[in-house]
Formats: sequence, C-alpha cells, structure tokens
Amino acid sequence: MFTAEKEMVIETGKKLDRYGLIALSGGNVSWRMDSGEILVTPSGMIYEDLTPEDIIVMDIDGNILESKRRPSVDTIALLYIFQKRPDIKGIIHTHQPYATALGLIEDEIPCNLTTLANAARGDVKVAPYSSAASLDMGVKAVDYLGEQLAVVLKHHGVIGVGDSLKQALYSCVYLEEACKTIVAARSCGRELAMMNQEQIREAVDVFKNYGQK
Repeated sequence: MFTAEKEMVIETGKKLDRYGLIALSGGNVSWRMDSGEILVTPSGMIYEDLTPEDIIVMDIDGNILESKRRPSVDTIALLYIFQKRPDIKGIIHTHQPYATALGLIEDEIPCNLTTLANAARGDVKVAPYSSAASLDMGVKAVDYLGEQLAVVLKHHGVIGVGDSLKQALYSCVYLEEACKTIVAARSCGRELAMMNQEQIREAVDVFKNYGQK
C-alpha cells in the first residue's frame, strides 16, 4: 500500500545525497499519511537501492504494519516528533557537514540569507547533545525547533520538518547553504552582516507565494 507515497520518500532520500547532506545510508526520511500511518526509510540502506517494498509502514506508536525491513534506528525520536507536533507531516534527518560543524561552536545559526529566512523561518537553534537512536533526540528536537523548520543536533546533524517533504528538504538545503556562506565570510576576518527581524519576516512572507500552486 501507499506505493506513490513510498516512491516520494525514496526520491527525497536520493536528493539528500545529491545536495551533499548525507553520505551513503546516513540520515532518514519519514512521512505522515493523512490517514495517520507513518512511512519510514529502513536502517542502513543506500537510498538509490531502495524500492517501495523497503519502506516501512507503521502506526504512530511504532507498530509495523507493512515491510520486512528494520526501520531507521532513529524511529523512536521521529515518532516522538510526530506525536508532539501534529502540524508536521514530513521529517528529514541529515548529517550535513557545514551546519553540523557550526553547531559545534554556536548555540544558534544566525539568519544571514533570504533563502534561510524563506525556508527555515529565521535563526536555527542548536540543540544540546542527545544520543542517536534515542527518545531524547526527539525530545531535544521538539524543544529547540520552536517555529522554525530546522534544528541542528549537536555532534550529530540536522532535522528539517514541514507540512511536506519538499518543505522539509528546502529547510535542510538552504540551512546548509547559509552555513557555507557563514564559513566563507568568516574566513575573510570581517564581522558578519545579519538580517534583522523585520527583514526576516518580510522574507518569510515573500516565500509563501513562491513556486507553482
């Protein structure tokens, strides 16, 4: 069941590699169906090798409804996010290097680009360390997401969320782009210019009309 949605999950996973957000089988992709079921990528499998039969279907409590594969080891954290945030339909977890690197030296990734404001809704917080494959990973993500669409997990990676997998992907990709520009600008030894809250709000509003409806 849900073949089209499973293919959407797989295609999103392939894009994580395309945009340099993961290596090999890192990270995971999950999607909440309108009917309540959760689709989750399997543990330790490269996205390009996946078929719809590899995607796990489970209920919100983690009971597997379909698939012989083992789900992502982070499933306990993903389910916690879905349970606590009914507005979230898509979750992408990555190991993207630039955002993760800045998360080692910052408590927040400041909003320096219109695209970060567009896609993540402003500054992105860095959550304190939590172990992978733990409930605490989900708890920290929920606590530090706020109204933003991404959070950096210290020593680990990024969680991007949204009302679609496209929105979650945009938050991850544009966060990485912003972090690259911060690193590049800092290499010049000059003070960084950041957007103010009025500029951020304007950029968020502009993005609401972006793309085709």
